[in-house]
Amino acid sequence: MAARGLSIFDSAEVRSQNTTESCYVTLGRSVYDITEFLDSHPGGSDLVLEYGGKDVTKAMKDDSSHVHTDSAYEILEDYRIATVFETEFVLGPAYASTGMSREEDLSTDTDYNLDFKPHRFLDLRKPLLIQLWQGNFSKSFYLDQVHRPRHYRGGESAPLFGNFLEPLSKAAWYLVPSIWLPLVAYGTMVSFTGLGNSITASFYWIGGFCLWTLIEYSMHRYLYHIDYWLPDNRVSLMLHFLLHGIHHYLPVDKYRLVTPPALFVFLAAPFWKLSHAAFFYNCMPLYYKELKKYHLQHHFADSQNGFGVTSRFWDRVFGTELKTSTSKGTNARN
Repeated sequence: MAARGLSIFDSAEVRSQNTTESCYVTLGRSVYDITEFLDSHPGGSDLVLEYGGKDVTKAMKDDSSHVHTDSAYEILEDYRIATVFETEFVLGPAYASTGMSREEDLSTDTDYNLDFKPHRFLDLRKPLLIQLWQGNFSKSFYLDQVHRPRHYRGGESAPLFGNFLEPLSKAAWYLVPSIWLPLVAYGTMVSFTGLGNSITASFYWIGGFCLWTLIEYSMHRYLYHIDYWLPDNRVSLMLHFLLHGIHHYLPVDKYRLVTPPALFVFLAAPFWKLSHAAFFYNCMPLYYKELKKYHLQHHFADSQNGFGVTSRFWDRVFGTELKTSTSKGTNARN
């Protein structure tokens, strides 16, 4: 029996399915319709019906009766139809895409065996990246699994590389304010000093903040969540996992809540160049005066060029930048 489209089942609904006409069992939060398997079970249908509407986790791992093999979990996976949630504990809606309904679900320790055996995705005890590469998963399967959050036990981090590169994939949250607050403070001080006008400096500061939040939003939406536009191959999936997939797979990993410096340098370089070209062509203390001179050249030297008012950036892009002569002669465009 091929697994049907997954949905969300109320726990009471699952408990009611305990007859030969309709028999459901659960393994963790997954629901399995094993009605067609009853007569095929080696122990007989009566034994299975004892667990109809119940969770079979302990039964399948019970040493006193019979510990089920990996093959048993693989067979069971063929009958998975839904995700279950406990109505009496729900604080909000249960979401079909993750099977979760509340904040506490994100911090519930993941049972490594219980997670790996039915899903056959990534074993949290082993380096994740090499498994992703060797697994050669389809894109649809990868996206389904990576957006079903897991939680690594003990508050530590799951191994990503499993070698000397491991430290480069981690960063404590406090690194962000430690690195950036001093730089923001210094940049703000230089701006206010160089512009000599608190109103103008405040305008630039607010403008920069708005620009950054827009860039942040755009990167998160169109780069980090490029999900469905990803090429369906292992290289693309591995890069997606490194960039943002691991954060969705392990969302409360305390060492992967923020972008590690090694990756951020790579991502930030083009934006630094862009902002430098757009806003910092001259040294900051002289920026305002030079900008004023540049605009005056548009009025007195060449009214057909030099249209940038707050920056020369677009003049450069469209080939209308005014070239300043080093002599005292007339400023004109070459």
